[in-house]
Amino acid sequence: MNKYLKHTILFIGILCFCIPVQAQNYSIELQKRIGEKINSIVQQEVSVGKVAIDTIIENKTINVIFNDNLSYYPLREESVNLFYHLIKQELSSEKQIDKDLIIYSDNHPIEFLIPKYHQGNRKNKNTFSHSNKRPFIENISKPYQSSKGLYNRHIALWQSHGFYYEPKLSRWEWQRARIFQTVEDLYTQSFVLPYLVPMLEAAGANVFLPRERDTQTHEIIIDNDGAFANKSLYIEENKENLWTEGLKKGFAHTKAYYQDDENPFSLGTYRQTTTIKRGEASTISWIPEIPESGEYAVYVSYKTLPNSTSRAHYTVHHNGKETEFIINQKMGGGTWIYLGTFYFPAGVNQNCKVTLSNLSKNKGEVITADAVKIGGGYGNIARTVSSKGASENLKSSDKRQDASTPTVEKSIKYPYEVSGYPRFTEAARYWLQWAGIPDSIYSPSKGVNDYTDDYQCRGLWVNYLAGGSMANPTEEGLNIPIDLAFAFHSDAGTTFNDSIIGTLGIFRTGSYNGKYTNGVSRYAARELTDLIQTQIVNDIRNLYHPNWTRRGMWNKSYSEASTPKVPTMLLELLSHQNFADMRYGLDPRFRFTVSRSIYKGILKYLSSQYNTEYEVQPLPVEAFTSEFIDENKVRLTWEPVEDILEPTAKAKRYIVYTKIGQGDFDQGTIVKTNSYEQDIPLGVVVSFKITALNDGGESFPSETLSVGRAFNSKGDVLVINGFTRISAPDDFDAQGDSIAGFLDDKDHGVPYIKDISYIGKMKEFRRIIPWMDDDASGFGDSYGNFETQVIAGNTFDYPAIHGKSILKAGYSFVSCSKKSVEIKKALLTQYPIIDLILGKEKQSKMGAGENQQLQYKTFSKELQSQISNFCENGGSILITGSYITSDIYDNPLATKQDEDVEFLNNVLKIKWRVGRAATMGGIKEVTSPLSNHNNKYTFNQNLSEKIYRVESPDAIEPANKDSHTVLRYTENNLSAGVAFSGAYKVYAMGVPFEVIQSEDKKDELMATILSFLTKD
Repeated sequence: MNKYLKHTILFIGILCFCIPVQAQNYSIELQKRIGEKINSIVQQEVSVGKVAIDTIIENKTINVIFNDNLSYYPLREESVNLFYHLIKQELSSEKQIDKDLIIYSDNHPIEFLIPKYHQGNRKNKNTFSHSNKRPFIENISKPYQSSKGLYNRHIALWQSHGFYYEPKLSRWEWQRARIFQTVEDLYTQSFVLPYLVPMLEAAGANVFLPRERDTQTHEIIIDNDGAFANKSLYIEENKENLWTEGLKKGFAHTKAYYQDDENPFSLGTYRQTTTIKRGEASTISWIPEIPESGEYAVYVSYKTLPNSTSRAHYTVHHNGKETEFIINQKMGGGTWIYLGTFYFPAGVNQNCKVTLSNLSKNKGEVITADAVKIGGGYGNIARTVSSKGASENLKSSDKRQDASTPTVEKSIKYPYEVSGYPRFTEAARYWLQWAGIPDSIYSPSKGVNDYTDDYQCRGLWVNYLAGGSMANPTEEGLNIPIDLAFAFHSDAGTTFNDSIIGTLGIFRTGSYNGKYTNGVSRYAARELTDLIQTQIVNDIRNLYHPNWTRRGMWNKSYSEASTPKVPTMLLELLSHQNFADMRYGLDPRFRFTVSRSIYKGILKYLSSQYNTEYEVQPLPVEAFTSEFIDENKVRLTWEPVEDILEPTAKAKRYIVYTKIGQGDFDQGTIVKTNSYEQDIPLGVVVSFKITALNDGGESFPSETLSVGRAFNSKGDVLVINGFTRISAPDDFDAQGDSIAGFLDDKDHGVPYIKDISYIGKMKEFRRIIPWMDDDASGFGDSYGNFETQVIAGNTFDYPAIHGKSILKAGYSFVSCSKKSVEIKKALLTQYPIIDLILGKEKQSKMGAGENQQLQYKTFSKELQSQISNFCENGGSILITGSYITSDIYDNPLATKQDEDVEFLNNVLKIKWRVGRAATMGGIKEVTSPLSNHNNKYTFNQNLSEKIYRVESPDAIEPANKDSHTVLRYTENNLSAGVAFSGAYKVYAMGVPFEVIQSEDKKDELMATILSFLTKD
């Protein structure tokens, strides 16, 4: 028997039998002194209630029993040894110690609370692990497998809350308040969807979510029972084995919306045949009618039967490329199964489809097929006030009453209503109904209370996913061997003194008699919680905020933590209601770091459960460069990035992804070194991105660089991608005036790729205004006019946009990162013309900015040096960006440096006039000694899904008699562009080139600029 288990049984016996007859052998003063000493150590690391001794019981052993607050501390062998040493020392000061000492908290010896990962001997048979041979879904087009990552691991996770129907108000609403430009229902998605899920999947995991993951608002359903409201095609091709109709119910999309208990997966039929190992395959093709070109998630569905195949072969054909999957149909039948997200052009295209073949390595197994879903769409679950009335919206830990008991009776006949919102914004309860999950799971209240249904259904859904598998063999379900579940929240309280609320972890051990189905203690959830919370707090402290608050690890009865029959953590990362927290929480860099911390915690936890080695996937590469090496060949080089927080995260190989013209990126080519050469076709833009690879998985991609070789080229242009910034909105804190907040109109910030959590700008800046209702959030209250929209950020692919126009003007081009110029890897003097992209680059902080270096300076010292040398050698340079002068002259975060001003004035021949120069998005060419054009252009100053917003463009003016204004803002005639002609040439714009609207106008302007830069 495990020694910790023996102590636990002994402890229970002590409590049951010994306490009533226990004589107090140690003074109250001693107990208080011990408690204060341990409490002082705990409080240095964790912000919890006071740690104190409940009692000391002496029998065969001396049992020092602390309150639960000690268990909130991340116990390790070192700290446990220290606590034993200190307590023995204190006890011996009062009497001689001749018995073994055991320290308890949370009903266990504190040694028991050390995670297995941190124990000296990590191998332990008493773990929550499965012997599943193959993953449920496998992307066989991937050129790698994560042998030391999360391959063959199955993870259920979810972002908090979601838009829901509130019967007491007869309306759809958020479950949390609109505050600090977001709402928790969307905010946690900004971690889970763009960061955490891709990290886990790049490590090899199968990840399951109870909410729609696709932000695409179009949705196309293709089904054997007929397409609903579109021209999509379902095509069967019968060869050796025929497709026939299945004997059970299948999916059919027969309605515009679905009401109570209606299950679309029981309204139609499905198809089936048997697999063959060789011969002519019978296939099914689902060909969508795509309403608008863009990225779409692809879901498939099928039926699981007793003899279902474990190797169903699906292929997604997307924009000239193919991605192949093997799905184990012994699992997951009767719901939507996510394959991936792919680019599809508009229209019906035989080369853009999903296909299924009955060719398999296993002969004679049943293979089934049902509908395919492409895109996220809008919610189609209609709700109304139940005939039973409504009930109180209790929190999951609230025990005041049964939440399903009606407290409000409604006699009015209310209509059924859909949300009118994109499905990705809606609560889990509605996605699960659309996904065919039984109503007993998505609506425990039987339609009375969608609020309580939403948080209760998530744990029930986990059990349904795992039902019938090794993880949960006693219940019916989808037979997926779920390894763990993770709930992501951000509702950790508030404060008025600008301190960090910080990170809280919640788990539950008391459910199901304290054990999982395989007999493992539910304290495995505490280990999961400990490892993830520790990783998050340590990483934030190391990178951003050395005093980030670590809150406790609560062993409490929250539904999302207590219901699942697999190890589960509920994370309260920070407080979305607290300004100090959200100054970090709105920053994409913070979101990346936290998501990576969660991924690392999950990886380390599962490595300890499976007794396996692990490697953390590398960080993205940097200093990416492309160059011509002959007429139609380019060389790519890049540099790996060291992860100062994780020694295993080293790049061993790399993947080069290639995209030709408007096609899709290919499946990638693995290379062993940080250099790659490739032939390119003439007259087309060719794009590349790089990922770093090790045995733990694949990094996030690099920026996208592009090249193009023109027919009869007029010359070569080097495009420098200097727009690297991602950041939160500008903020301020006028403490003396008791106002603070985010200045969205001044600088909206720069999302990573896109933002799916922004709802509207902040409107209440007075700190003293309290929360009164979710409709009146007090300090931080924000508009909701953007809460259904996706907002474009930095997509890191602007060399392709510039390059397309350069190529159109008859010039060839290559591109490189700003970093490669700064470290002199890309030599500017090799090129006659440079196009420097600066976008919304400017010096930015994170959070309060204390003890942090500013990032994203437009012109670093190294870059200034390289540009100055280039100009001295007679080069010509194009510079575009919205902060190219104000970042030097008028950035309140940075000290104005004379040498920076001199660089702008004396080298680039420009100076700052004013920031925030325009609001109407118009510029025009004006006559000057250097230009006689009079074209007009519009540029994007609005939040958009297509291109980032330029809310504060610079007005820039000539700083030299040989430099002249060549562009002006149409609304006020402020100078928007300056050109200089002398020993070298400069064309500078206070508006980024890539936000110019209309492809033709971009081509026209680039041709004008290149003509000037190359004219004698």
